[in-house]
Amino acid sequence: MDMNKIRVLIVDDSAVVRQSLAGILESSGIIEVMGTAADPFIAAKKISKEVPDVITLDVDMPRMDGLTFLKRIMSQHPIPVVMISSLTHEGSIEALKAMDYGAIEIISKPNLVTRDFFEEARIQIIDAVKAAAMSKLTRRKINPAAISVPEKHSADAIIPTNYQKSISPHTDRIIAVGASTGGTEAIKTFLEGLPENSPGVVIVQHMPEIFTKAYANRLNGILPHDIKEAENGDIVTRGRVLIAPGNQHMLLKRRGKEYSVEVKGGPLVNRHRPSVDVLFRSVARAAGNNAIGVLLTGMGDDGAAGLLEMKETKAKTIVQDEATCVVFGMPKEAIKLGAADHILPIHMIAREIGNY
Repeated sequence: MDMNKIRVLIVDDSAVVRQSLAGILESSGIIEVMGTAADPFIAAKKISKEVPDVITLDVDMPRMDGLTFLKRIMSQHPIPVVMISSLTHEGSIEALKAMDYGAIEIISKPNLVTRDFFEEARIQIIDAVKAAAMSKLTRRKINPAAISVPEKHSADAIIPTNYQKSISPHTDRIIAVGASTGGTEAIKTFLEGLPENSPGVVIVQHMPEIFTKAYANRLNGILPHDIKEAENGDIVTRGRVLIAPGNQHMLLKRRGKEYSVEVKGGPLVNRHRPSVDVLFRSVARAAGNNAIGVLLTGMGDDGAAGLLEMKETKAKTIVQDEATCVVFGMPKEAIKLGAADHILPIHMIAREIGNY
């Protein structure tokens, strides 16, 4: 056993899935599959003998479902859990429950139809497990510098760098938010602090398709804002919050004094689709100094360069502080670049925006 590797227990009732996930995780070079289990009862026995750093867990399994097992893990012996499941419309509700119960990430099972789809799934699964290992729940720290990653696309793949530098001061404000690991709760806390008639908000949260719509609907039911999963051409107005759909990039567009969003495909940017950098660059181009950029908890560096581009167009920029982040990755990288005007705990960010 290599103590420098992230040790993972795979829990899934499908032997084919267990084998596929093991191959994907082992290919990373930083992850070791310490064992597999066909159901939670077998998993519990394995955990009693050796505690993994991360558990990957399916939802639908015999004898005990994944959500019940997740609740027991988090109440008795917290271990970072990544839910890997085939998400249907109904299953997206189960995914929301999993986040409530303490899952670090929710991702879809790999699509074996084409090589491109499988490769994207491989990247997302490996990154999710790495993020879980680095989260506040993990028993040991993984040095981010020791984790090698393949070459990645920048926002140049979606938006060229030649954008307008100055925007009319009469245009309405725009709030752009980016988040990843731990972001679902951080976004909820942030929005709770915003008044109902706040400037329009556009959000990229790294999560799978289908889940984003259920997540937006859930927030819409508990908060006073008009919150929805973004559709191509949606207008950004006061009191409205648009969340980028999973597996689609979201860009801010401006026509006169009116803002709208464009939803489009394209390659993974910073290993993500939607990408925060893509959103932030589009906001820098469309809104300039009328914008406020907010970068929340998450692994990696997606959003750091985009936040700097926003700052260079005189937008106000804020990042979440280390103490309240689940993973202090994306905000830390933005701070390194000098992109942050303010570094604040999550519950103070909305208040700071009010000061603008």
